[in-house]
Parts: sequence; C-alpha cells; structure tokens
Amino acid sequence: MRFMVPTRRSRLGALIAVGVAFVTFATACSKSSNSGDTFGAAKSDTIAKEVPSDISSKGSVTVAVDASYAPNEFFDTDNKTIIGWDIDLGHALGAVMGVKFNFVEASFDGIIPGLASGKYDVGMSSFTDNSDREKTVDMVTYYSAGTNFYVKASGGPNIQSLDDLCGHTVAVEKGTTQLDDATAQAKKCTDAGKPTVNVLAFPDQNGANLAIESGRAEIGMADSPVAAYQVKLSDAKFKLSGPAYGVAPYGIAIPRPAGSAPGTGPLSKPILDALKELISDGIYLKILTKWAVQGGTSYGAITSPVINGASG
Repeated sequence: MRFMVPTRRSRLGALIAVGVAFVTFATACSKSSNSGDTFGAAKSDTIAKEVPSDISSKGSVTVAVDASYAPNEFFDTDNKTIIGWDIDLGHALGAVMGVKFNFVEASFDGIIPGLASGKYDVGMSSFTDNSDREKTVDMVTYYSAGTNFYVKASGGPNIQSLDDLCGHTVAVEKGTTQLDDATAQAKKCTDAGKPTVNVLAFPDQNGANLAIESGRAEIGMADSPVAAYQVKLSDAKFKLSGPAYGVAPYGIAIPRPAGSAPGTGPLSKPILDALKELISDGIYLKILTKWAVQGGTSYGAITSPVINGASG
C-alpha cells in the first residue's frame, strides 16, 4: 500500500521531488507525531473508562506507522513530523479516549510483529483487514479501499486486471496485500504457460515509486487513495490504469493476549466506540474531507465500523 512529498499527506510535490525527499526521509531520526489537531473531538468519560488502566495511567499509546504512504501517512517537510489523514484521525480518537496517540515510524512489515512483542500498542498504517491478519491481531475497520494500478503516462502498459501483469515488472511494498497479489499472479501466469510477473518488493512505497519513475519497473500497485494521490502529484507523469479491484476495509491493528479469542484486544472496544463517536458527530468525515479522501469510485468513508470485518 503507499510517492510522496508534501503538501501533506501529500506525498508528492512532484513525483520526482518525492523520490529525493523520501531518500532523505529514510535517513532521518526521531521521527514522530505526538500532537496534532483533534478537529474539536472531546473526551468521552464513558469511553475513557473502557481504556485499560495501564494505558490510561500512562496517558498515551504508541502507534506504529510506515510514513511513506501519502496521503494516509507520510513525513512533513521538516523530515520529522508524521502527517496524513490516518494521523489526524488517530489524534481525534485519542482525544475521545482521553489519551494521546504518539505516532512512531516503523517498517510496514514489522508493525504486526512489533504489536505481538509489545513494542507498539496500536498499528495504524493503511492495513487491509483480512482473515490472515485477524489471526494475530484485532482490526477495527475505519475506511474502504481497493487496489489500483498506475504506470507512466507516456508509454506505460495498459493494465486492466491482474491477468494483464504477465510478462511485466511490478513494483510493490513489502508486507502488503499488493505483494501477495502480484506474487500469486506470477504463478498463475507461469501455470498458464505465459511469461511470469517480475515482482520487485521494496521496504517502503517510496522505493516502489522510484522504480517506476526510473524505468526499473513498469507498473505500480497501491491502495486506491494512495495511487490516486500519487498520480495527482506526479504532474501528469503517471496515470491510473484500469479499474480498482479487491475493495476491502482498512483496519486499525490492535494486539490481543496470546491464545485469546478474536475481538478481545484490550483496546479494541474503546477504539471502536471512539470511532463511532467521531462518525456520529461528523469529525470523521471532516478529517477525510480535509485530505480529499472522503469518497471515490473505489474508496471512501464508512458508516458502520466493526471489530474484525474481513470478508476473506
């Protein structure tokens, strides 16, 4: 899932600039977002009482994000502050729960293992809620997104579906559903006697974007709002190719005790109830509208969040 450069979560200023900016970002230190606009969200005493005592007494939760996925989560121009609509939503959730959401940079494929080890309290990084992830963490659904293909606007291949990837080179981020899909399609291609898919996996979305810009890869795959944002910021260098596929919910990843039943994560219910509160009072939609991700043909706001809403 995730080009960027600011404007915020604006991962672009221009796709070219993004490449340079993100190389710099990758070497920065002390990257976090520990305060932010809560859009008027106020503490709910009822929901605050649902927060586990060890968290409420500490007054904060550590939230892991891979800040290379604009406009969802990415670094601001100071190369330190993490911004994006996921971040704004997290700060508003924290306000309702009576705790601070402290966002820290992490590799995408290291977030869920970090939740299991206790390194992080929450993962909020454009995770698709699927049954495999629900085996180890709870997922509070908070958005709907599919996957889009994007290519160079001039000379890029015409990709309408996964079947069209045969014989092409695809750039994706490690740990994403896009990597799983591209890898599975490579096998389908060879099983059908067609040329395979050359899948290039990168530690973050910035690497994938640079691979396309440089010509090392022909096709990128990312979540719908991210792909649309990258194309918008590319100054007509990239374009979307084909319709989105695989529309599914995003989920906030929450650890639960080893061996416990799904849905029993100590923070799952307070986060779900805080999200419902933000949806009810209009703050949720206000945040999405700020980042222009409130709705599209293949992505957008939801009205009924749940714990563990994977369809497959």
